[in-house]
Amino acid sequence: MAREWDAVAYEGLSSPQTRWGAEFLGRLELAGDEDAIDAGCGTGKVTGLLLERLPRGTVLAVDGSRAMVEAAAERFAGETRVRVEHQDLVELEVEEPVDLVFSTATFHWIGDHQRLFDRLALVLKPGGRLAAQCGGEGNISRATRATREVMGRERFRSFFVGWDDDKNYAGAGETKARLEAAGFGGVEAWLHEELTGFGSAGELAGFLEIVVLGGHMQRLPEGERGPFAGAVAAEIVAAAGEPLLDYVRLNMTATRSEDA
Repeated sequence: MAREWDAVAYEGLSSPQTRWGAEFLGRLELAGDEDAIDAGCGTGKVTGLLLERLPRGTVLAVDGSRAMVEAAAERFAGETRVRVEHQDLVELEVEEPVDLVFSTATFHWIGDHQRLFDRLALVLKPGGRLAAQCGGEGNISRATRATREVMGRERFRSFFVGWDDDKNYAGAGETKARLEAAGFGGVEAWLHEELTGFGSAGELAGFLEIVVLGGHMQRLPEGERGPFAGAVAAEIVAAAGEPLLDYVRLNMTATRSEDA
């Protein structure tokens, strides 16, 4: 089941993800007439940037969160070149195959990447392209360690019995192999760091609560959510000496083989 989001709060906090998406999109060569899918569109910030690069094309904006879909639909109300749909990416269906699947800050929320890539190959035309970026191997490792430490404290321990982390930070080598197994050629996959600082521990805590720790928040009573996020932020600052997240981005580009 896809995670549900607070779309209003995410809209105000997603500047890092929007910046990375804009930078990744800026490196992509486009003809401008492609029919594209934004796979995991969120509130539509990066979707809008993609649409600007496709003056003669169209975008199907898809997300698994109903709140995100509602926000994106409101953003693109009256824009005939954009359709917004609520769909699970591992079961994605389209009326006609497309030229491009573009995605940022989404795939690490999907546990089975092989199933995901198999499905994305099906919605692309032969020769169609996949260009995506998400959290990769080693992503926010300081936050992960801090979260585990706080989860183990007596105050919070009982809420996380049987906890199974909901994020999938894959490496470049395994991603390349999975894409090739799904019928993609010309595959390139690589990791790069994106250290991201915050103005204060409080600012970091607010970001963690909405963006990083959403699954944890769903386990906690409302009155414990802020204290939990604040405790994780304090642990990060204690370890790093500053309010900092050590993001690692997994980038991938690939072309669907003609005979896939």
